[in-house]
Amino acid sequence: MLKVPRKDLCRLLSRQVSHNDCLSFLCAGALSSSHSMISTTLLPQPSRTYQPSRALSTTSASRAAANKISGFGGWRSGEQSRGQWASRASWSPKLSTGATFIGGGFAFAATLIYWLYGAATQKAESPEIVSDEELLRQYGVRKKDLPEYSLDDVAKHATMEDRVWVCFNSGVYDITDFIAQHPGGDKIMLGAGGSVEPFWALYAVHKTPHVLQWLELYRIGNLSPDDVNQSTANMDDPYAGDPRRHIALKPACKKPFNAEPPLALLVDSLYTPNELFYVRNHLPVPEVTEAEYELEVEGKGIKQLTLTLKDIKKLPKHTITCAVQCGGNRRSEMVKVKPVKGLNWGAAAISNATWSGARLCDVLKQAGFDEKNTTAKHVQFEGLDLDPTSHPYGASIPLWKAVDPRGEVLLAYEMNGVPIPRDHGFPIRVIVPGVVGARNVKWLGRIIVSEEESPSHWQQNDYKGFSPNVDWDTVDFSKSPAIQEMPVVSAICSPGDGETVKPDNGVVTIKGYAYSGGGRKIVRVDISTDGGKNWRAVESLNSDIAEHPQAWGWSLWTADVQVPKGAEKLDVVVKAIDSNYNTQPENVEHIWNLRGVMSNAYHKITLNIKAK
Repeated sequence: MLKVPRKDLCRLLSRQVSHNDCLSFLCAGALSSSHSMISTTLLPQPSRTYQPSRALSTTSASRAAANKISGFGGWRSGEQSRGQWASRASWSPKLSTGATFIGGGFAFAATLIYWLYGAATQKAESPEIVSDEELLRQYGVRKKDLPEYSLDDVAKHATMEDRVWVCFNSGVYDITDFIAQHPGGDKIMLGAGGSVEPFWALYAVHKTPHVLQWLELYRIGNLSPDDVNQSTANMDDPYAGDPRRHIALKPACKKPFNAEPPLALLVDSLYTPNELFYVRNHLPVPEVTEAEYELEVEGKGIKQLTLTLKDIKKLPKHTITCAVQCGGNRRSEMVKVKPVKGLNWGAAAISNATWSGARLCDVLKQAGFDEKNTTAKHVQFEGLDLDPTSHPYGASIPLWKAVDPRGEVLLAYEMNGVPIPRDHGFPIRVIVPGVVGARNVKWLGRIIVSEEESPSHWQQNDYKGFSPNVDWDTVDFSKSPAIQEMPVVSAICSPGDGETVKPDNGVVTIKGYAYSGGGRKIVRVDISTDGGKNWRAVESLNSDIAEHPQAWGWSLWTADVQVPKGAEKLDVVVKAIDSNYNTQPENVEHIWNLRGVMSNAYHKITLNIKAK
């Protein structure tokens, strides 16, 4: 059996595989069910019934509904942490061998993801997603002179003693030696002996030639023709219920959907239209109606509440202007220095809007929270978007931010004056102004006042910054705090890098945005047209009326720059200064980190000058 040394595998994957932020929850131990439970399930069908976990005595209509819509009802995870919902489903009898096939998919996928996330240095580039038809024509095809196995044969190999097998298309693979190198221990053995295809229906980013070429290293045989496609029979696309998106959005990943608008469109309006607001999803978009929505509020020193949307709307309505920025905004610039892990965001993974809703401090007050008599330090949020084990997307913020009215944390139900669209968290999204987008949890289902941070993977093992010398062999996520407030940043939006422009009376108009987290207002944007040797302030700086320390929105700026006579190129550089006189670092090299987050160096473009 082929063995791939850790360092060689890392080098291989760093050249080949670009994994996204949205794929990493499995490597954080999200799969918590017993092997016996997983191995006795079958592929889900539309008819489903639900029962609560024994850890919770009251029902949650919104979480159960989200579970159902996501199609994850059968992935019961035993006693869910903090009383999360588990469900039982009706299963199709068409697959006689059961979800040992599915379990094998999760075992292999969890292995691959954990390795990629915890060990491999990789490029943050948009993955090459191929169609299912093309994928099946090129990879996992039947090979001559290899032995043939049935799905029953594969299912017998679900332990290290029996060697762990998985299958894809017409191929059978022994991944035992890869698992033996896995730094995450035996969690990957939760469901061995089956197909990877059900998993890849949810995480389409695996459908890349690089991942499939790597899988072929472990090829041992062919799957019986009678069993090919059985693992995907009657399998629904978990993303089929996602909303339609505006054609102008540029996807960095289609499943889950993550996209940014064209840069030039950002500066057309101080408030980004909802249809053009950047989208950051980690899982399929849940379908939740106003009638079934419920928000659970619980935790240290408060009484447990279950609030409907109507209950939340009865509280005083508060409106703020707030920009939301992905922690990976401008990551693509770090990739040019050295490979990083994450979606290949340009400079448009940020947008600005007005948000209206109830203040979180008012909700906590209604629950009886007493700030002067508590040992709590954090407020955790859980969404209704669920992974296959019914674990939600989660995050947390410091308690002081949540309870201070001046922090203006909202349970928002309106975005730019209308109900929040599904892609952006309908019916309730927590808006944490001045804080990284990862903490602005969509489809909010639960609030927990706690002494601890959220145990979520995205809080503990993602969205953290490190020194440029830290790599995937030396990184320790427990040593770095979770990102909260974002640093000052700016970007040139129009014209674009490499664009050819014709000066008007020797002048070119440059436009862009600037933003700083923590309520710090942009007080100045400096621009240079000679690569950073000489600077001046831009002429126009437009923002909403909010002042420091509650300036949550961005600023749009405009500058008319003189083009030197005879110039063929113009090297334009910008940097912003906030109300604390923080400014941006000069070079990306100085702030490079393995996750490609907080990329806020000077923004630089080169323009080609068209002669008269």
